[in-house]
Amino acid sequence: MKTTRPTIPHPRRLALRAATILGLAGLLAAPMAWAQKYPDKPIRLIVGYSAGGGVDAVARLLSARLPAVLGQQVLVENRTGATGLIAADFVAKAPADGYTLMMGDSALLIAKLLQPKIAIDPLTSFKPVAGAFVSPLMIVTGNDFPAKTPAEFVAQLKANPGRFSFATSGVGTVQHLGFEMLKQSTGSFVVHVPYRGAAQIVPDVIGGQVPIGVVSATAAMAQSKAGKLRAVALMNSAKLEGGENIAPLADALPGFDVAPRIFVLAPAGTPQRDRRAVLRRREDGARRARCWNCRGGAGDLAGLCNVGAAWQGHGRGDGSVETHHHRAADRG
Repeated sequence: MKTTRPTIPHPRRLALRAATILGLAGLLAAPMAWAQKYPDKPIRLIVGYSAGGGVDAVARLLSARLPAVLGQQVLVENRTGATGLIAADFVAKAPADGYTLMMGDSALLIAKLLQPKIAIDPLTSFKPVAGAFVSPLMIVTGNDFPAKTPAEFVAQLKANPGRFSFATSGVGTVQHLGFEMLKQSTGSFVVHVPYRGAAQIVPDVIGGQVPIGVVSATAAMAQSKAGKLRAVALMNSAKLEGGENIAPLADALPGFDVAPRIFVLAPAGTPQRDRRAVLRRREDGARRARCWNCRGGAGDLAGLCNVGAAWQGHGRGDGSVETHHHRAADRG
């Protein structure tokens, strides 16, 4: 019997749904522990990657929707470098008053494993506020690359060790480690070229400066549809809404499944109210909204609000930090 792959909503549609009733507004504006007037000034949402990438795109969609419910602007600020660690260090040291938040991803947890001596600890320096979504990743190439399908792509890597290079948003990102997993699975050798973000990778792939890029679907979908580059494969196993013709890498490598998770984080010590109480107050709305959860299927947005367990689960190794199998996120 043929197995039908589930479909991930297009990142823009998913983020718009999430921004509306995810519970982020409730988590920020709940009156339990925070000042009754919160927020009474704009909120900064810090992004550790350049504008135009997947994390930045989600942050900007949230910033456009949240003022309607918070009554204050949410200003996106890009502080790039060190695979998001510059932004993370800035947010960790910011006043724990709810006015400086970070849009972080799985790479922050990976960084602690790769660089044990970094000043921040992702599990103790931050408090998880809300989960946004699992971000689909694409492998993209120039139109003259000698492969159009996952199987052809894998065959090219195996047959041409050292011939190609691949670009990602930095050392230790899910994009980087995901492609290293691909190399390990195929026994191939491809040189890694770290960039500051997808906004720089996509033009260089189109222009031929680098033959392969690993970027978020958000960053490359428009150029793929316009025929400016080729989306060879998705790194996760699910279909992508609006990109159903893009096959998953799992078609050539069964079981291959990689995608980062994106979170909204606050500095440790930021006052926190009971999440479950707010979820109960928004239960009807949340049950009507559907989005992608960590198990690879549609689920209530309420399931993404219990991100404390997911964040801690990542750090303990309870769920793979580089893949989307985050079992802890579905508890409670």
